Amino acid sequence: MGSAGRLYIARHGETVFNSTRRLQGDIPHTPLTRTGFAQADAMGAALRARLGPKPALTLWSSPTGRALQTLAVIVEHLGLDWHGARTDERLREIDVGSWTGRGYDELHQEGGPLLDPVTGLFLRRADDGEWYDDIARRLEGWIADHGQTPGDKLVLMHGTSSRVLRGLLTGAPARAEHRAPVLDALPQGSIALIEDGIETCIHRGDGTAPAS
Repeated sequence: MGSAGRLYIARHGETVFNSTRRLQGDIPHTPLTRTGFAQADAMGAALRARLGPKPALTLWSSPTGRALQTLAVIVEHLGLDWHGARTDERLREIDVGSWTGRGYDELHQEGGPLLDPVTGLFLRRADDGEWYDDIARRLEGWIADHGQTPGDKLVLMHGTSSRVLRGLLTGAPARAEHRAPVLDALPQGSIALIEDGIETCIHRGDGTAPAS
């Protein structure tokens, strides 16, 4: 699935849940840590160096507090108005259902390995949560509604859902076990540029938190 213009897809900065290895899923509000704010600062500086002041960008964000906090810091660097950002529920993170707020280690001890150590992808799903094909369906809807809008876009989102969006926009093949295209993980505080279906990481963050 293609998109008009360039898409800058950014992963939010570290949160208090990330720092204690807890699953956030699509929980609305988990505040950034000082590290998270520093990562947002670095993203803003990188985009300012690349695009200059007041670039012509349409701002999009997941409606979660952590994404909007990160965006607020970035747009201050760019000289843009945070209030002009558009939010869409379809850009939110994977819903992990009853796992929300629980620790990765706790769930590992309770039910076995949770994440693939190589890919960082979930090995199993919460009974009441989403899987990767669920994320793909909602993101396909966002691309259909907004992907062909002219102009460049900055999209603030999350670790897992951004991997699926990047996969869709680059035409990556679906991973059989996940039933969706999922690109390699980028650390928190990273920005990927997708132009004409080709991805370039233009800023690599220093985050170490796992998937969600």
